[in-house]
Amino acid sequence: MSATVLPGQPQVHYRGDELYVEDVRLADLAREHGTPLFVYSKASMLAALAAYQRGFAGRKAKVCYAMKANSSLAILQLFARAGCGFDIVSGGELERVLAAGVPAGEIIFSGVGKTRREMRRALEVGIRCFNVESEAELEVLSAVAVEMGKRAPVSLRVNPDVDPKTHPYISTGLKGNKFGIAHKDALLAYQRAAQLPGLQVVGIDCHIGSQITFMSPYLDAMDRILDLVDSVERAGIRLHHIDFGGGLGINYTGEQPPAADALWQQLLAKLDARGYGDRELMIEPGRSLVGNAGLCVTEVLYLKPGEQKNFCIVDAAMNDLPRPAMYEAFHAIVPLARNEVKPATFDVVGPVCESGDWIGRDRKLSVEPGEFLAVLSAGAYCMSMASNYNARGRPAELLVDGSQVHMIREREDVADQMRKEKLLP
Repeated sequence: MSATVLPGQPQVHYRGDELYVEDVRLADLAREHGTPLFVYSKASMLAALAAYQRGFAGRKAKVCYAMKANSSLAILQLFARAGCGFDIVSGGELERVLAAGVPAGEIIFSGVGKTRREMRRALEVGIRCFNVESEAELEVLSAVAVEMGKRAPVSLRVNPDVDPKTHPYISTGLKGNKFGIAHKDALLAYQRAAQLPGLQVVGIDCHIGSQITFMSPYLDAMDRILDLVDSVERAGIRLHHIDFGGGLGINYTGEQPPAADALWQQLLAKLDARGYGDRELMIEPGRSLVGNAGLCVTEVLYLKPGEQKNFCIVDAAMNDLPRPAMYEAFHAIVPLARNEVKPATFDVVGPVCESGDWIGRDRKLSVEPGEFLAVLSAGAYCMSMASNYNARGRPAELLVDGSQVHMIREREDVADQMRKEKLLP
């Protein structure tokens, strides 16, 4: 039987009228495990990673998965087995990576607000590098390292003031963003870092944003960063690695971001032309590895007609899929089984007691109560941002590998939520 592949979802397809992930029918998973339910394709994740690995063939390079996109332990384990390092932004993420069996030397630590406790723990286990994001952080990290009799390996995250042409909430490389050290201040910051007794300067880092769908911002950022590398090394400070961050977009609604290998062919050509082709490279992709690999299955509870809007009320909500409520993000929504019901236009909304609890607006759907829908491109920044608002348990997660299905997170119940709470005496 021929399969109809969905745009941007290479492992999600219809066989006849039934929706599959790889070789598994989603309706069977929904009935067995309940909804809401996150389902991921192993093949999709590895195919996305393979594009980066092709782009870096023959180079000294490390792909460090930005685990904030999806920090489920089995997914970390999958990328570790495929040769990835990891980009973390908190002490909790550090412990999750270690729990997945990742050597500490494969970890780089980003983030604007590292605490002394987090710094100590990272130094204790011996992470590969701290991406430092302010001059004040340099001073604190050096002091912590000296107290421990260590030197912290550091890379300075430089803000190149390049517009990534993305949503303002996920832009990180402009002057008005909280991230990184301003390009004009970076040389002085490097000179100070080289003087501090608890630090060892090892590299330079930048990250300009997320869901970037054009090559030009990356090319502009590389020029700005390599200009700074010139200045830093003329000042006598050797930079052993160059980290160009992540941010490559995915297909949510017809976007056509460059393929990772095509992007890096352009970037590496520029790197070679500037004389830095022999340097070790690091990158920090997140969304582009997992975003199109996942979906959320949800059951239709009610169809509610209104004077201005028709509502399709489902059992998934803003606590499960926070991106639409946070920044009006688009996720395609499709049925698990195509039917002959006359289509109508609905706002797809959840049961949470907020007007902002919506999954999709003005969607044409052929659907009835009791049927299932799939919210696509939900592998990134959904489960990792999920909450217990309205005392709702977080969904179960499944990883599909061909015809095999692995439970990688059990559904959270109310007892799980209350385990750490105490009643008054």
